[in-house]
Amino acid sequence: MGRLNERVAIVTGGARGIGAAVARLFAAEGAGVVIADVLDTEGEKLAAELGAPTRYVHLDVSTEDGWQAAVAETERELGPVSVVVNNAGILRWGTIEEQSPESFRRVIDVNVQGAWLGIRTTAPSLRRAGGGVIVNISSIAGLTGYAGIGAYVASKWALRGLTKAAALELAPDAIRVCSVHPGAVRTAMTADFDDSFTAGQPLPRFGEPEEVARMVLFVAADATFSTGVEFVLDGGATVGPSTVLAPAR
Repeated sequence: MGRLNERVAIVTGGARGIGAAVARLFAAEGAGVVIADVLDTEGEKLAAELGAPTRYVHLDVSTEDGWQAAVAETERELGPVSVVVNNAGILRWGTIEEQSPESFRRVIDVNVQGAWLGIRTTAPSLRRAGGGVIVNISSIAGLTGYAGIGAYVASKWALRGLTKAAALELAPDAIRVCSVHPGAVRTAMTADFDDSFTAGQPLPRFGEPEEVARMVLFVAADATFSTGVEFVLDGGATVGPSTVLAPAR
C-alpha cells in the first residue's frame, strides 16, 4: 500500500527539478499525478516515463483560464483533486533599483498569483474529494532577506503569508495548507552556483530535489495535525553562525 493510494495530485512546475522529484515520488506512492508546467516536451516525457495514471497538462500558473482547464481535465481523467503542490516559481536577478517593474511583476504573477489561483481554483475540487492538502513551495527566502533578488524574496514571504490565510479559511473543509521552505537545492535555478555558496552552512552542501520531495510527501501524507505552518530543509542555513568564538581570557 502506497502512502498516497487513491489520491489525485496536481504538481505545478512538475516537469523538472523539485516538481519532477515530487511527481516521481507521489506516483511511486500510489497517487494519480497531473504534471502541470509550460515545459511541454519535458513534462510529456516525464509523464510517459511514469506511465498511467500520470498525466501532463500545459499550465501557465499565472492564468485563471489555465488553472480552470487543468482542474477540469484532472477531474475528468482522474477524479477530484486531493493534493495540490504549488511548486512553480521563477527567479529574476537585480537589486531593487536595477530591476524593472515588469520583471518584478512577472515574479509576483508566477510565484504568488500562481499559488493564489491554484488555491482558489482547486478548493472546490478538494471539497468534492472530502478534504485534502495544499503544499506551497516557498523558500528560505521567505524566512530571511537576500540582496539582489528582492522580487523573489517578496514573493516567497507573500506565499508564506498566503499559506496561513488559506489554512484558516479552508480548515473547516478538512483542507490543510502548509508551506515548505527549501534552502539551496541542486536544480536548474542554482546551476550557476558553486559549492562556495553552501560552504558556511552547518551541512555544507546543496540539497537534492529528492530530499525536498520526501518532505513534501511527509506534509501531504503524514503531517495530519499540521496546517498553516512552515517546514524547513536548508542544511541549517537559517540556524545562525556555525562557529562559536570562545571568550577572551
